[in-house]
Amino acid sequence: MKKVIANREIDVNEEGYLVDFKQWDREVCECIAGECNVVMTEKHWEVIEYLQDKHHKDEPLSIRGIKKSGVINIKEFYELFPGGPLKKSTLIAGIPKPKSCI
Repeated sequence: MKKVIANREIDVNEEGYLVDFKQWDREVCECIAGECNVVMTEKHWEVIEYLQDKHHKDEPLSIRGIKKSGVINIKEFYELFPGGPLKKSTLIAGIPKPKSCI
């Protein structure tokens, strides 16, 4: 299905996750973040880049993995992406929802 994000038609699945990562860029990211009531900061970008790197290496994402990443502590992760931080951060990062998320 298609959704207009950043004035472009983007392919998303039924949960709103991007189907094709090639359609993701910073402008799309900012728009998705805005829909999630997240205002991107330098720390947000650090986390997004970490998540994308893990995804491109086919490494599974989990809260436990984030905790051990050294990129961010769990308390801050929840503060940056309130209301389901892993689910919300992967949506913003333009990568598939982790299997560990319901």
